Amino acid sequence: MLDDTLSKLETRIQNAGTLRDDNRAELLQLIAQLKTEVSGLSETHEEQAQSIASFAELSTHEAMRENKNPETLKHSTQGLASSVDEFEKTHPQLVGVVNRIATTLSNMGI
Repeated sequence: MLDDTLSKLETRIQNAGTLRDDNRAELLQLIAQLKTEVSGLSETHEEQAQSIASFAELSTHEAMRENKNPETLKHSTQGLASSVDEFEKTHPQLVGVVNRIATTLSNMGI
């Protein structure tokens, strides 16, 4: 289910007509890194890994909407960032990737 969520997210990013090419490339690279980080986490923390993937999908959806709602985007990216809070010490690379995704998506919403 986790791989399915992230694969759908990649497809959505690849096909999004509202994204600039540089944003698309950056997001695809970050999602690939997220896949790597979350796959290891899912072996020990399945529920949390799925939550991270779901928040990534929701945040990306909000950032790519044609008629963006800045407040909704802000809440979704905050949810994404908070979904990894407990892993800051044990999985710093995961936290870094998620924070970069949240920042990229927030910047797209401006």
